[in-house]
Amino acid sequence: MPYFAKLLLVIFCVVLLVESRKHRRRRWTSHLDVQRTSHIFKKNRDLTKAWKGKTEQLLRVNEHDFTMRPAFGGPAIPVGVDVQVESLDSISEVDMDFTMTLYLRHYWKDERLSFPSTNNKSMTFDGRLVKKIWVPDVFFVHSKRSFIHDTTTDNIMLRVFPDGHVLYSMRVTVTAMCNMDFSHFPLDSQTCSLELESYAYTDEDLMLYWKNGNESLKTDEKISLSQFLIQKFHTTSRLAFYSSTGWYNRLYINFTLRRHIFFFLLQTYFPATLMVMLSWVSFWIDRRAVPARVSLGITTVLTMSTIITGVNASMPRVSYIKAVDIYLWVSFVFVFLSVLEYAAVNYLTMVQERKERKLRERFSCSCGIPHSKTMMLDGNYSESDANSLAGYTRNQMVPEEEKPEKMIVHLAMSNDSNSSRKRGLKGHVGLRIIQNTHAIDKYSRLIFPGTYIIFNLIYWSVFS
Repeated sequence: MPYFAKLLLVIFCVVLLVESRKHRRRRWTSHLDVQRTSHIFKKNRDLTKAWKGKTEQLLRVNEHDFTMRPAFGGPAIPVGVDVQVESLDSISEVDMDFTMTLYLRHYWKDERLSFPSTNNKSMTFDGRLVKKIWVPDVFFVHSKRSFIHDTTTDNIMLRVFPDGHVLYSMRVTVTAMCNMDFSHFPLDSQTCSLELESYAYTDEDLMLYWKNGNESLKTDEKISLSQFLIQKFHTTSRLAFYSSTGWYNRLYINFTLRRHIFFFLLQTYFPATLMVMLSWVSFWIDRRAVPARVSLGITTVLTMSTIITGVNASMPRVSYIKAVDIYLWVSFVFVFLSVLEYAAVNYLTMVQERKERKLRERFSCSCGIPHSKTMMLDGNYSESDANSLAGYTRNQMVPEEEKPEKMIVHLAMSNDSNSSRKRGLKGHVGLRIIQNTHAIDKYSRLIFPGTYIIFNLIYWSVFS
């Protein structure tokens, strides 16, 4: 019995020792967790718990009248501006405007918003506080449409420093007017401006200025347009006067664009040039092939009309002549003159044949030649071939250097010569050669291409 009691006592002591060690381990682990939690709390302390309901009291929003500008009644408050252009979305020639997305930032000092701070750190707010304080009333002059982005919330930021300096930033997309000059279109350069100005405060109350001069305007390096090359951005400023209200400070964001010409070379200039060259093909077609030459001329005229209509459909209806109009209408005139050239050739040919017919009838009546025969000679004739007509006389022969490709030879013979051909030719024989290529066609082959080349040299040297 005493042995059994001793065994129970030993077991109880062992269990008690194990439990005490577990308890001490739990206490040590809990102490480490408390220290770790306290360290995290100290590192990421939520200041809103300490300032809950006191933000407006800290900035003393309710203690001041923010409907009036800072230092009301004193000198003009300076408001610095800087802009970062995010994208230049589109340029419209028809509407004469451009669309731009930018970050617009304002800097000013309002001592009413100063607050005590031990670490001199600023406080950042969203657009909800903007409605309760004074901000500059800057607007875009000559703006057609503009809006502040509100996805997923209003893209507005307000940062207040302890000494009262304020940074006010917003993300804006604006469509503004741009007065374009299309006299050199499409070989033109356009300069557009986005203008900023205070709506209510004159230069006596608010002084707008570029915060860092030309460095106040920054652009994204990825900005590009399909039809234009962005050459440069720069800033300017000046005073604007309104007869009813006075003088205002106005800031300008100027950018210069140069149009890419390659698109218009492929779509306008090359087709127009090819149509002009195609109209010259009719100069090498036989003047008696009326359907071929007329259909070719009408086709080129209609094609040029289509090109001119397509170009003008995408342009505003300006009252002056554009560079592309000069090129297209001169090309149209060349095509039209090629049609008139064939009309002149055809008319002169008819007049010439009518005169020859009358002369032939008069000659046959006076000389008693009853009938005539006509034969076709190809262009490879020689003087001996013409003389081998056994006594036939030639009324008209072209010089050797003007031999045509084909000739029509009219042989006029009397009945006596036909009846006594075996005994010798005793009648009167007339040989006549008419050229299939008119002299106007020959001259046109040189005049039309030469004149068009000279026009192109003058055009590109003037407008390039």
